[in-house]
Amino acid sequence: MASDANKPFRKDIKFIRSLLTRQVCNIILTEERVNTHKWIYLIIFAKINSPFVIVDMHSATFCSVITGTGSYLPSNPISNDDFIQNEFYDTKGNKLETSIHEIIEKFKAITGIHKRRYVSSELVASDIAYLAAKQAIESSRTDQETFDYIIVAHNFGDIRFGDNRTDMVPSLAARVKHKLGIENPFTVAFDLPFGCPGWLQGVITADYFIRSGDAKKILVIGAETLSRVSDPHDRDSMIYADGAGATILESFHSEEPIGILAHSSRSDTKTHFNLMWMGKSNNPFSGNGDYYIKMNGHRLYEYAISYVPQLVKGTIEKAGVDASQIKKILIHQANEKLDQEIVNRLYRLYGYAEPPADIMPMTISFLGNNSVATIPILIDLLWKKKLDGHQLFPGDYAVFASVGAGMNINAMVYRMV
Repeated sequence: MASDANKPFRKDIKFIRSLLTRQVCNIILTEERVNTHKWIYLIIFAKINSPFVIVDMHSATFCSVITGTGSYLPSNPISNDDFIQNEFYDTKGNKLETSIHEIIEKFKAITGIHKRRYVSSELVASDIAYLAAKQAIESSRTDQETFDYIIVAHNFGDIRFGDNRTDMVPSLAARVKHKLGIENPFTVAFDLPFGCPGWLQGVITADYFIRSGDAKKILVIGAETLSRVSDPHDRDSMIYADGAGATILESFHSEEPIGILAHSSRSDTKTHFNLMWMGKSNNPFSGNGDYYIKMNGHRLYEYAISYVPQLVKGTIEKAGVDASQIKKILIHQANEKLDQEIVNRLYRLYGYAEPPADIMPMTISFLGNNSVATIPILIDLLWKKKLDGHQLFPGDYAVFASVGAGMNINAMVYRMV
């Protein structure tokens, strides 16, 4: 009669055989229990000539690594001076008495934005998502038929010029897959609406898929055309921009942790769900009935500086990294003043008087806030050495962080390969 100690092992083997019979996995983690009940082996069943490979699990780690990046920066630059003819109203429908020049100067001082980019009239979000994805695929020489998933983060779908009604069926991910011409039916395509942190949440989701063994290669895209949902009579409209960024994540085996080391997310919906919403134009005489993106800027600022630094610090600690090791912080390009205060408060939590110089590369001054696309565009420019004064080298640690409608916050620690 077999001893009770062998029952867990027999149960594991039976489970493994059932998975292999159904051919539903490429990587399986299991154990051989001995008297000490310690994990002994990591068994990798790979669809290659040899049936399996046995690796000492104490020196083996499976990691999610960024192997390709791409972006699409719209061709139409819009300067602050392009808003001089706008008539701005407050949230109560009263026309602002402050001169337009003063409004623009104050806006620039707070946000740091002097220019942003809008897509041309014939393009929609799925088009620029496709263009960013194509660039990532071509620059990394990836076989697009090998993607297990395509995840597209956005919040408004495809919105055509002159008509701000959203179009999200079929999903933008399905449209991108179609535009790429991918034939593989097992490349699963889906969308992820999560506010501005959507792209980063897509990366976090991809990491779970990769670490589970369900996927080896995933394309994650962030694309938005905020110019199509911004109210021309709301001064906040000057913040918003268009753009798309794409990243390819792959499963890598390494003897030391690389790529994505840790991540965290939170959703504060009890009292903060309505800091961003869709509403009618501030101009009571517009009469078109369209809905535009709206926000309570003051409350959003207070929320972000109160909660983002804490989440980022917790994620750094989860990764087992010291703040002094962080080389770059890639933060959602929401507002220059806001981003700087978040980073200042993060370092004060560690006892620093101020953050290191050049810790935070910024694009908001010339690209504006393009929502889910800000961080993947930052990554593409940084990875390709297109941001003056900013560079990352193998072994360097970087932090990604975002905050947006929901309210949602997420953060991730990444080690360069």
